[in-house]
Amino acid sequence: MSDWDDAYANAPHIADADQFPPLWAGRAAEFAAQRRSAGRAEIDLPYGAGPRRRLDLFLPDGAAKGLVVFVHGGYWMRFDKSIWSHLAEGAVRRDWAVAMPSYTLAPAARIRDITLEIAAAIAVAAECVGGPIALAGHSAGGQLVARMACLGGPLPDAARRRCVRVAPISGLFDLRPLMKTRMNGTLGLDEAEAVAESPALARPATDLPVVAFVGSDERPEFLRQSELVANVWTGLGAEAQCEQVSGRHHYDVIAGLSDPASPMTAFIAP
Repeated sequence: MSDWDDAYANAPHIADADQFPPLWAGRAAEFAAQRRSAGRAEIDLPYGAGPRRRLDLFLPDGAAKGLVVFVHGGYWMRFDKSIWSHLAEGAVRRDWAVAMPSYTLAPAARIRDITLEIAAAIAVAAECVGGPIALAGHSAGGQLVARMACLGGPLPDAARRRCVRVAPISGLFDLRPLMKTRMNGTLGLDEAEAVAESPALARPATDLPVVAFVGSDERPEFLRQSELVANVWTGLGAEAQCEQVSGRHHYDVIAGLSDPASPMTAFIAP
C-alpha cells in the first residue's frame, strides 16, 4: 500500500458523493416526523452526561419483537443520529424497535471512550424495550458494534445476554493502518489503543451470529477488512461470515436498512 489516505477515502471514488448527506438528512427528517406524529418515537433520550450522549428510539405500531441498535459512522469524527433515522424503517416495519445513539466525536473523545459510550447507550435502550437485541453499525459504527461481540467487551452482562446477532456494515476491524493516515491527527490512535479496539485482533463471542456486510463496489481496503474479520472470527469458533452486497458502494450499501424485504434487514430483524 503506497497511499493509506486514499485507501480509506470513500467520497473521491463515489459519483456525486456530496449529494448523499443532504439526501440522508431529508429522508431521516421525514421518517422521524412521521413516527413522532404517530406517537411512536422518543427523541433525545439521555444515556449519560453530555450533549451527544443521547439516543432516539423508534417504535413499531404494535408490540415490539425486540430491539435493534444502529450505530452511525463518520470515522468517529462526523455526523449524529439525526441523519440516519430513515434507516430504522425496515426493522420498524418488521415490528422491531430501533434505537439510534449519537456519541462524542473525536478529538473530544478517543475511540476507546466512544466504545464505552455505545455500550452505555445499548444498556439504556435495553431498559426501554424488552426481548432480543440485534446490533448494526455502519463504517466506524461497524467497528463499534463488533466490539460489543468481543469476549471481555464493555457491554453490561444484562444487555449482552440478550444480544442475538450482530451486523457490522462496511466496518473497520483492524485499526492499526489508520495510524498511517492523516485522520490520525484527529483520532490520536497509538499502537496499544489500535490493537485493543480492533475486533479482528480480539477473541469473539461464539454464541453470536455475525454477518459483515460490505458493498461489492467499495474500496479494496473495506472489502479486505470485512473478509478479514469473518475469516479470523470463523477460525476462532464464531458463526461469522462476510456478505458482499452486489453493486453497492460505501454510501449506498446501508440503503437496504430502509427496506423491510432486504436480506440485510431480514438478518437483523427477522
